[in-house]
Parts: sequence; structure tokens; C-alpha cells
Amino acid sequence: MAAPASGEAAALFILSFRHRDELTDCVSRGGWRSIAARRAAGAEQRFIASGATIALVDGRGAFDEAIGAIRALADAAEANAASLLVLLSRNDVARLGDVFAAGATHYLASPFNEAELLQALRFAARHAERLGGTISRPALRQKEDLSWTYRNGQLNLSEALAGQLGVDNGTISVRQAYRLLSRGDRDAARAARQRLKSGYGTTAFSHSLSQGGRAVHHLNVAEAGASGLVEPLGAEEGSAPGLRRDPLTGLMDGAAARRWLAARAAEARPLGLLLVGLDRLELVNNFYGRAGGDALLQAAARRIEGAVRAAVAARGWIARMAGAEFLVGLTDADAEELGLVAAAIQQAVEQRFVAAPDIFFLTAKIGGVLSLGEEPGQALRRASAALADARDVQGSAIRILDADGADPLPRAARLAEELRRAIGDEQIETLFQPQVDIVSGRIEGVEALARWRHPELGEVGADALFAAAERAELVAVLTEHIQQRALTMASAWPASLNHLRLSLNVRPEEIARAGFAEDMLARIDASGFPRSRVTLEITEESFIDDLASAATALAQLRQGGCRVAIDDFGTGYSSLAYLKALPLDYLKLDKRLSQDITGSPRDRVVVRGVIDMGRSLGIGVIAEGVETEEQLALLAAEGCTLYQGFLCAAPIGVEQLVTLVGAR
Repeated sequence: MAAPASGEAAALFILSFRHRDELTDCVSRGGWRSIAARRAAGAEQRFIASGATIALVDGRGAFDEAIGAIRALADAAEANAASLLVLLSRNDVARLGDVFAAGATHYLASPFNEAELLQALRFAARHAERLGGTISRPALRQKEDLSWTYRNGQLNLSEALAGQLGVDNGTISVRQAYRLLSRGDRDAARAARQRLKSGYGTTAFSHSLSQGGRAVHHLNVAEAGASGLVEPLGAEEGSAPGLRRDPLTGLMDGAAARRWLAARAAEARPLGLLLVGLDRLELVNNFYGRAGGDALLQAAARRIEGAVRAAVAARGWIARMAGAEFLVGLTDADAEELGLVAAAIQQAVEQRFVAAPDIFFLTAKIGGVLSLGEEPGQALRRASAALADARDVQGSAIRILDADGADPLPRAARLAEELRRAIGDEQIETLFQPQVDIVSGRIEGVEALARWRHPELGEVGADALFAAAERAELVAVLTEHIQQRALTMASAWPASLNHLRLSLNVRPEEIARAGFAEDMLARIDASGFPRSRVTLEITEESFIDDLASAATALAQLRQGGCRVAIDDFGTGYSSLAYLKALPLDYLKLDKRLSQDITGSPRDRVVVRGVIDMGRSLGIGVIAEGVETEEQLALLAAEGCTLYQGFLCAAPIGVEQLVTLVGAR
């Protein structure tokens, strides 16, 4: 690909605001097949569809337009191992820093002749070839077998690796191995080992070599232990394409991702790809500079990694492909699972990020494809095209395509359009999840939860339901509908349920509304359900901006006979702020903390601290998401008051609730 003079002409994408035809003629004479545009609108989609590995942006006489175009193309170019060549007027060379900061990889300043332009294209082509190239692991091992195996507490090193580390007999203990590493590298190794224990089938960590440079260990779970392959990383950037991990996030880089895709394609296994693009990162860079943006990017990477791990464990694989783009690969995936993982990633990313005293929100756009035996470059192009399509939608968006290019999943826009009718047609069903006294086992209350019984799509969960409501600007209408329906149903409960408390979810934006407390008490009274049996749970989707006003409103509700709880406690900064400022009766332990109690001793200390904090303040603690007897026993030992979760029951209808209460 270094020179397209022979064989089929290589594709070149050109965006030129002033000189499109001139450039097209020039590169055509040089053997390139050009796909040219004059306007930046839709440039990302056109570049991806072109299949080109070079994007040429002509900024001569249009510098500001060119910078915008570079930014629009940069992530797609990097994710697809492409070069981004920019042509500049001589007077604009002083602003070259802005050009490279926007994402350019090469530039050429006027005046230049045809030969110089073609030479610049050849350099850009070689760069793209290096980015997309792969180095096979078997070839590396033949050259220098840097590997080890772990069995029965001992590391057995290959001869080459033992020589590099200065180990005489080739066998050392894990403790001895840790001593060979610096403190920071030691922590990275321990973290990788813990990931294997937590269910990862493969992971990696890097460390410094005594003779200079760094090495990355690729770890794999074996039947009786673990094994690893060490790949040396040269000191010179780009000296070993595909072997580097992304230095900022610690995830695999784009070249390693393409190598992984090639291996899966050779196996002809069903494969799902999700390309995750983060929006609004520029706002953080503007506020806090590049360091602040990098910190936010690292935090987002951890959230994506956590969401994938929770959803599919070791079947998921993650890489940072570009500045704000991440690739998630899932083996043996289908459309439904791919959509669920995409929704989990989106939900994780779009929770608030705290950079005290400020709070930031990112938006995730996700494009996904299903693939079988597809060439890696083509699969990535299709994922990029799906992401570009998602970016055409305001706010959050997920766009997933199957092998034929069709969208196998319902789009959020469609659900948003149908939601208003669904509310009127009573398609939004109210279910109740029991809250159980840990000591007595008696069901003390229920939380009202909503499900959408879509006539074609079946059950739509609460996350998708509220995402559709946000898109349709119907959150307030939907929330009031759910509350009213739950109160109406509860007021008609049979006598056997007359002791149960009813918990209703309240969003922070509701509390901020003038007259909220009076309206809520009036709604409860109109239903006929006793105020004394109502608990209002403040959900954590967004932060309460005016805690003083919220405290006044909640105090009115408590004086009126209701109780107040914080939902999902322990998920972030706002929980502690709520605990200090708001009048509360309960805090609901986030399900991740409830489930972490069976993890490491450190996990248990964190959960114990949260429960002790609640008890010290005279606040009851309800554990959410309890699924096992072990979790329940440990929560009981720490003094938790109530629990809810699948261990007792999933959200159920009134008839099932009557049966369950009667059986206890």
C-alpha cells in the first residue's frame, strides 16, 4: 500500500473546501482513486464508507473549517488505522500545534508541487500500513521465548526470560517475582492476578525491564494455574506495532485489537463489536486542561471495563481505539446480548463524574455490528459506520447492525415515539419487589417498579423505559403515572397486605419543583392509601443542585407522615452529600455493595463502614440486589436492617405478592 502505482488503485478520501477538483486530478494522475467532498457535513460517514486508509483534509484558505473537519474525522481515522494528512497555507504553519491536537498525523504546507504531494501521500500510506499491521505471537516466541507458567505457587520461567530477569535456575516463588518489580509495577501485577481470580479468562500488565524499556505480560487461565507470554516493548514509539497497551488507560491498543479480531475471524466464531464514542470530553479539557480530560478518560475506561465484566465476564474484550473511542468485542454474541451490553455500558458511562467541587456528565454514543468470519478492517468499518449513525441522534444513542446491515434491535427513537400512547393505553405495568426484615424474614414493604409490556417487543425494562422517556421529554409524566398507579393499586390491596409499606421512586428534578411536597401529599391522600405507610426513595440518576430546598421539601413530607430514603447509596459523591444535608429514615445500599460483601476483606470493610454510618445516624439500612444466602448472612452479621432482591423474589404482581406474604 506504500505506493498505489500497480494493481488496483488505493482509495483516498479528500475533503477540500477550495481546491477539490484540482486535488482530485493530481492524485488520480499519481494512481490514487479519490472520493472527494467540499462540505464537512457527513464527512465521517463518507470517509468510513470509502474504505480509504488516508483522509486528506485541505485547509488552505479555510483553516477553521479544516480544524473542525479534522476533529470530526480523527477518532474514526485512528480507530480504523488510517492516516490523516492536512494541507496548510504557509501562513497557518504557526498554528500547527492546533492541527496535531485536533488529530492530524501528517501535514504538508504550500507551496508544494505534485511530486511533493504524492510523496506525502506515500508517507501517510506507510504510516497507515504500520498502524494496521500485525505481529504474530508464534513468530515472537520462535525468536525469543519469553514465557512462564504458574503452578503450585511457583513461577517456571523460560530460559530467555530467566536470563533477562537474572534468575539462575528458572524457578522462583510469586513473592520473589514481586521483589523484582518496582512498587508501581508490583501493584499492576497484583491487580492482573486478581482479575484472573475474578473471572477474567485473559488479561495483561506491563513492567519495566532492568536493561531498559518495558514488557507486557499476557496472562491466560490454564487448568491448574496460569501461564503468560511476555512481549518486549521497544523504547521507540511505534517500534513494535500492536504490542503496546494504551499508556493512558492500560487497555489494549488499536493494533492489538485488530490482531484479536483477525484471530477470531480465523476461528469463524460469531462475534459482536461495540464501538463506544464519548461526547462532551472537550468541555472537561477546556475546564481542567488535558490532565483533567485524561483523568476523566481513565475513569470512563474503568466504567466500561466494569460494565462489560459484569455483563459477560471473560467473553468480553476491550481496547482503546482512538482519543475517545473504545472497542468492545464479545465472542459468541447475538443481537439481544450485544444490545444489553451496549445499554449497560451507556448507563455506566453516563453516571456523573466528580472532579470536586464540580460534577461532569458524559454522553455515550455506541455503534455495534454482528460479524462472522469477517475481515477485521471491514468489521471495524461497519462498527464505525454504526457509530457515525448513532452520532446523528441528539443525546444518547445506540445503533447496532447485523451482518446484513439491518438494525435487529428497537431504536430508542421508536420507543420514545410510542411511549405517550403506551402510557395512555396502560401498557406500563406496575410490579412490586418485596423488602424483607433480615431478622424475622417477614415481608415489611415493597418497592413499586415499572415495566413496559410492549405489544411487539415484549417486556421493556426500567432503564430502557426511562431512556425513552428522557428522549420524549416525558420523564415527569411517566414518573407521576407510575406513582399514581402504584398508590391506586396499593389502596385496593387485600387485608393480608395491610401492614406493608409502599416505596415510591422520586427523581431529584421532582423535588426541586415548587410545591412538590404539597402535591405529593395530596396525591397520596386522593388515593386513600395511608401516608404513614409511604416511603419516598430519592433516585440517583442526577444530583440535587439545591440541597437546602430539597431538605425543606423532604422535611415537609416527613412532617406529613411519610418516610424518606436514599436509593443506591454508596455509588458516589452525592450519597454522602445527601446523608449530611437531608432528613432521612433509610438508606438503600447499592446492589454492587451488597454483592461485594462476599468479595475481599477490603470489600467487606467498605460495606461495614456504610452500614455503621447509617446505624450511627439512626437510619435504617436496606440492602438491594441480594441474591445469595451468603450475601444475606454477611449483611445480617454487619447489622443490616432489611433486604430486597432475587433471593426473596423478583418484582411481582399483586396476586403473587399475596401468596408470598401468606407463605412467610
